[in-house]
Amino acid sequence: MTTPDSPLRKSADASAGKASPTATRNATVTSNQIDATPTSPSTAEPGNTAFDVPARPSLAEPTGAPAVRPTAVERAKRDETRPRTPWRRAYANRLLLSDLFVLAWAVYGTQLLWFGWGNAQVAIREDARLSEISYWLFSGGLVLAWMWALSLMDSRDYRVIGAGNTEYVRVARASIGLFGFIAILAFLLRVDVARGYLLIALPLGVTMLLLERWLWRQWLVAYRTIGEYSARVLLVGSTESVAQIARELLRTPSAGYTVVGACTPTGRLADTIPGTSIPVMGNVDSVDKAIAATGADTVAVTSTDDLPPMKVKQISWSLEAGRQHLVLAPSITDIAGPRIHTRPVAGLPLIHVETPKFSRGQRFLKRTVDLVASLMGVVVLSPLFAFLAITVRLTSRGPVLFRQTRVGLRGKEFRMLKFRSMVVNAEDMLEQLSKQQRDAGNEVLFKMKNDPRVTPIGRIMRKYSLDELPQLFNVLGGSMSLVGPRPPLPSEVAKYADHVHRRFLAKPGVTGLWQVSGRSSLSWEESVRLDLSYVENWSLLGDIVIIMKTGKAALAPGETAH
Repeated sequence: MTTPDSPLRKSADASAGKASPTATRNATVTSNQIDATPTSPSTAEPGNTAFDVPARPSLAEPTGAPAVRPTAVERAKRDETRPRTPWRRAYANRLLLSDLFVLAWAVYGTQLLWFGWGNAQVAIREDARLSEISYWLFSGGLVLAWMWALSLMDSRDYRVIGAGNTEYVRVARASIGLFGFIAILAFLLRVDVARGYLLIALPLGVTMLLLERWLWRQWLVAYRTIGEYSARVLLVGSTESVAQIARELLRTPSAGYTVVGACTPTGRLADTIPGTSIPVMGNVDSVDKAIAATGADTVAVTSTDDLPPMKVKQISWSLEAGRQHLVLAPSITDIAGPRIHTRPVAGLPLIHVETPKFSRGQRFLKRTVDLVASLMGVVVLSPLFAFLAITVRLTSRGPVLFRQTRVGLRGKEFRMLKFRSMVVNAEDMLEQLSKQQRDAGNEVLFKMKNDPRVTPIGRIMRKYSLDELPQLFNVLGGSMSLVGPRPPLPSEVAKYADHVHRRFLAKPGVTGLWQVSGRSSLSWEESVRLDLSYVENWSLLGDIVIIMKTGKAALAPGETAH
């Protein structure tokens, strides 16, 4: 297997530095700009065969990619004449082949499980001429129909792969819709298809498809973190809007957008976007030349205030259909997809952003899940509760549980429960410790990596979040939820800006986005952003994902847990 640092990759990289005649002919740019021209072997659209791609790790080796993501300037120095791979088509073909393998395994495996190796028959009551149709042929037809349904739902479309849950939703909808159609067709044609066979094949096939797609996503994300298998984006707009969008895209490389340059109204060559290493490729009238120089396949317009009225249309007209794409990136962040709707009105693509709200049904559903899950957690973890309680009692002086006033839903205070992980007079020591140099936390949240108040057993409990298990009783009592914003102290709330109080629109959670996104290493602004993003974009599926990530973070906490 050839890795990204193999002799083959090094040989290809050794060819960098040869100026592209095509780029020189199509763009009047300085020699420094040509030297800073980013290229990637993984982002151009059709032109080579679907599997003419550079060596990559196998599906089972998502962690084999280098951990260091090259900067925009380093990527810019790659040779523009280096052959590029139609990565979107290649990745879709990989999904197609793996989907076919998974479905064949699931459907024929179900047939063998249900019928054995015999030549089971589908009987058609009304037409004796079709009295014997082998299940082997029926299973083959089911696999092909399933593949067709997945294609019809665009489940392999590059717009949905790599991030979000749309890909998984389309896989599930295509599968359920197909089996619903088969059930209706069998009823109308009076075909006796074994119900057990279908009832096993559907959930097994969907589960295996989702697992397969998840594994491919981990493989894709591993490469996107180093700038591969991503759209090459040229940002166009004001300097401020370009900087904002660039920061968001750089913060989440797994989304698959690698910024290779920018064009601003007053842009000058050899400049960079403030706070980033993204090169400025000229002003907004140099978009065509910038595309040629950078090899960008996506143009993202970050703002239109400083652009001529017809400029966006002119940009769209100059792009090559199917190979280059136009994206309008409004300067609003942390808005979930279901809240955004595009509605064309009088030729204007108006973007409607729904205000966040919790319906009665949503509140009932969340509360039901909280009650059932927390009750099950208390029952299942009761031996661990007893062990931790005895350990805390025997290893340090003081009560087993620590009760602390926190601020919850609508700003109401409540008493939060935790296993005591500090000495009894920990609160009295806080003022003195807060004056010392801290190596964790932020300007509002007090954290220390080696807090002297923490007991030896408390250090272990805090690392694996075991001290927070009694909060399940807070969930049962209704003052907390399983997932939600971090429950703040009253002293912290006193420092809140007005907009931060929006986090009180939801119950605080035992875990949340802050818990699975860095914990003590987060800045205050990042903590607030995550909490407000959760409050305004809540979904049950999102809660399930956070709970799963919490389990992973608790078992492998890393250096951010203390």
